[in-house]
Amino acid sequence: MNKNSKIYVAGHRGLVGSAILENLKNKGYSNIITRTHKELDLTNQIDVSNFFSKEKPEYVFLAAAKVGGIVANNAYRADFIYENMMIQNNVIHQSYINNVKKLLFLGSTCIYPKNALQPMKEEYLLTGTLEYTNEPYAIAKIAGIKMCESYNLQYGTNFISVMPTNLYGPNDNFDLEKSHVLPALIRKIHLAKLLSESRFEDVLIDLGVSSIEEAKEYLLGFGVTENSVEIWGTGKPRREFLWSQDMADACVYIMEKRDFNDTYNVGTEEIRNTHINIGTGEDVSIKELAEKIKEAVGFKGNLVFNRDKPDGTMRKLTDITKLNSLGWRHKVEFQEGVQKMYQWYLNKN
Repeated sequence: MNKNSKIYVAGHRGLVGSAILENLKNKGYSNIITRTHKELDLTNQIDVSNFFSKEKPEYVFLAAAKVGGIVANNAYRADFIYENMMIQNNVIHQSYINNVKKLLFLGSTCIYPKNALQPMKEEYLLTGTLEYTNEPYAIAKIAGIKMCESYNLQYGTNFISVMPTNLYGPNDNFDLEKSHVLPALIRKIHLAKLLSESRFEDVLIDLGVSSIEEAKEYLLGFGVTENSVEIWGTGKPRREFLWSQDMADACVYIMEKRDFNDTYNVGTEEIRNTHINIGTGEDVSIKELAEKIKEAVGFKGNLVFNRDKPDGTMRKLTDITKLNSLGWRHKVEFQEGVQKMYQWYLNKN
């Protein structure tokens, strides 16, 4: 890419897409195209075709997707597989039709089998049964990987797939019902701190309610009081976390420096598993995560682990050997990232 290349960032308002957009702008790229969902419905084949025919982007970051937590993934299984496959099919196919020079497709490490060996290598794809709750979403992402591989092999395109680990950072979702574990814990522990310091006006502003009694009752449903914060499970499961701006930097680096033929051993008879894991190769337990957040927030109360609630998968750690061999490594370590995340949340509110 050069600084005047026409670049389309699909999903520019999301956690990853917004970070990619910021990274590109910071590096001097000036010809960037974006569209909101209202402006362009990526599930609509005709609209996507017309958009690509008119705009003719040279490079595409496909960060648009329908995403959600465990409850949403399990409840809206048809929506997750249909919408994600339609988005992918339309954008990837039109990138081929309109001679896009390079496309980067973003997936998720949920593509790996539920009981995959740890750390998870790219070669573990399709070697076992997926986690049931997000199986439709995972299958859609696997289809995206295979679509990119297939177009590359048949048509000579340059489409690369990357699979990020758990991400956190600016523009994350802090909804107490729908957010992932890290932003959810930051908000819960922050609100517990406010209660413990009798900063009731700040609690009302954060929650958007009018009475502290209503706020306390609502927070009690999430295990949040002035003295303690409840966390589901034993705290033993381990998770890997990557700062979203690091993820964006990895994506831009790969678009600038690497091609599809860098993702596999040239001369291999069967070309598969060409996707690239994006992560830190390091993990922490949920207990360690909660304690780090408690320290960052400055909450003096207790963390209570509800062992009657499920733990989920005990470990999900990516093998980042391929990523490192391609010349990229994360910059923001976990402790620093938690501090940055909490500060961003405070500034946002």
